[in-house]
Amino acid sequence: MRKAMASYVVPLAGALVVAAICVSRILERAGEPALPLDDSFIHLQYARRLAEGHWFAYAPGDGYTAGATSILWPLMLAPFFVVGLGDLSVVWVVWLFGALLHAAVALETARVIEPLASRGAAIAGGAMCLAFGAFAWFAYSGMETIALTWLLIRGVRVASERCEGKSSPWQMVVLAFAAPLVRPEGVLVALFAALVGARELWIRRKPNIELVCLISPLVVPAMHFVLAGQTASNTAIVKWLALDPYLDRSGFWQETLDNAHLLVTDLLAGGPWTTIFVPDGMVFALGAGMIAVVAAGIRCDKPWRALFAILLVLGTLLPCTYSTMLWNRVRYIWPFAPGWFVAIACAAHALGRWLGRLAAPLESAGAALAWGAVALFGSKLSWSMDDLAQSARAIALQQVALGRWARVELPDSAVIGVNDTGAIAYMSKKRTFDVVGLTTQGEARYWAEGAGSRFEHYESLDRSRLPTHFIVYPGWMQMPAVLGEELTEATVIDQSILGGRTMVAYVASWSVLGSGARPFAQWGKLLDELDVSDLESEATHAYQRADGRARFNVAASAIAPDGRFVADGGRYERAEDRFELALDRPSVMVIRARSASSLDVWLGAERLGRARLAASSDEFDEHAIDMPATQGRQVVVVRASEPARFASFHYWWFEK
Repeated sequence: MRKAMASYVVPLAGALVVAAICVSRILERAGEPALPLDDSFIHLQYARRLAEGHWFAYAPGDGYTAGATSILWPLMLAPFFVVGLGDLSVVWVVWLFGALLHAAVALETARVIEPLASRGAAIAGGAMCLAFGAFAWFAYSGMETIALTWLLIRGVRVASERCEGKSSPWQMVVLAFAAPLVRPEGVLVALFAALVGARELWIRRKPNIELVCLISPLVVPAMHFVLAGQTASNTAIVKWLALDPYLDRSGFWQETLDNAHLLVTDLLAGGPWTTIFVPDGMVFALGAGMIAVVAAGIRCDKPWRALFAILLVLGTLLPCTYSTMLWNRVRYIWPFAPGWFVAIACAAHALGRWLGRLAAPLESAGAALAWGAVALFGSKLSWSMDDLAQSARAIALQQVALGRWARVELPDSAVIGVNDTGAIAYMSKKRTFDVVGLTTQGEARYWAEGAGSRFEHYESLDRSRLPTHFIVYPGWMQMPAVLGEELTEATVIDQSILGGRTMVAYVASWSVLGSGARPFAQWGKLLDELDVSDLESEATHAYQRADGRARFNVAASAIAPDGRFVADGGRYERAEDRFELALDRPSVMVIRARSASSLDVWLGAERLGRARLAASSDEFDEHAIDMPATQGRQVVVVRASEPARFASFHYWWFEK
């Protein structure tokens, strides 16, 4: 035990130096403990609510939400709220965890490298971790990123040692169950454990305890299903391409491949998105390093160690399945970076060995190359620290400041609609309504669909469930009609992390809800209605969205001929509307749409007529067409009479 603790001394000393500089720069810029991402405060809010006895219920008065990306990270922080820490004082605890985990990542990376290369290469690999700006940034961000990083690289080391006969199976089991509880990408450790178990089963011909790790990725989905009635997290609904309502299988793979191309040509090459962290051209060293890892595994008879290291590198591809891969300083790819450093250290060592065969003194070139890599990463470190401090200042001046304002200025009964749900909820201690849906149960689906569907959904909610106020980026809200009186704002110009320069607090204005429920003119008895963008109405009529996208699903408005202000959800860029209708009597079909050309209406194979919309309409107009009774459920098609796109909002059928 004493020897194991002693091994942490050097990496911890290095991590504490980085910590001292990071913390001092944050305090200098922000004037108080601060965190550089609003999402960091989501973990703090969940932790505080856990300390209050509420199991992953985010806002006061709400029940369980499937919104916590990490289960274990808030659980680790909750005891500190129990003993009396709170608000920004708990940030010091987060920073302490960050320093300890940063040191542990460096040590585990060195331990993985040494059997594949040399002690010198291992020390250089650990030093790369300490010099890596992204690790410094996220160690003091308050996010679970650095915790997952440690679990992944430790998973590589323990799985390798299990295959080499040096480690307890129970340590592998604990890691395999803990990692997915920190972040979903932790499933990679469960894969390591399953491979170890399969190897043992093949060799010994009997089941191994590590095979039970196959169920570890199911723990969180099972909890969501039992407590929220869904297996996917709210975050997955909003951010994972596989659950994007507008992508089919081919669309998913195309988006993923596009992200993978960006990963290789930009993110891993020190391009614009990662230039503050990654040296130019790192991807080439990484490619050579992967070959070197495979060669080292063969040469040193450590094939499983090489395999697990390569799998960790390949894990970098997992975030390519996220629609938000570039968000928050590209935070999703950094937990896999220890695998990069293993590869780079092995490449430097292999080159040194090859040069040493030519001339013994040249073997030292390997060490020079490894420490050259350390220097290259270190050359970015100060820049990364400055960006960390600047980002923490920006969050403090905007979301934290507005949260403090809301705590004092808004009544206790206020419900605040937010698009950045972390610091405003945490600092205000008020109930929040997350329009993105991460922390308000049931809302994620509508955010993923688009603003028009959110507007229609709000019309279906009881007014008591809707926000009384908003603190949002107006552009993100995409629904200006519900933003009432402006109360205050926070503008931060010297920043690059915020969703917008100005975040504004409003009184919520819900008077427009329902204003689009009836046509401009008076008709007879309503027989049926298709409210475009209303997901439930669309489902009832088997409405086909075809090549729709969330950005084309909008909340629009117009002035009716009688002077009424009318707001309605609708879908832009329609090649055609296709849906099903069943009416046993003739009717008048009223179309609310916007189009530069006329619209032809078809019932099955019969063309019923042409709707001519007023060209002067800014947003939408209406037109009526006679429709016969249908023979059971029939397909109705509405398309532009010329090759053009149109916007559709509403269809009604009235008794003729």
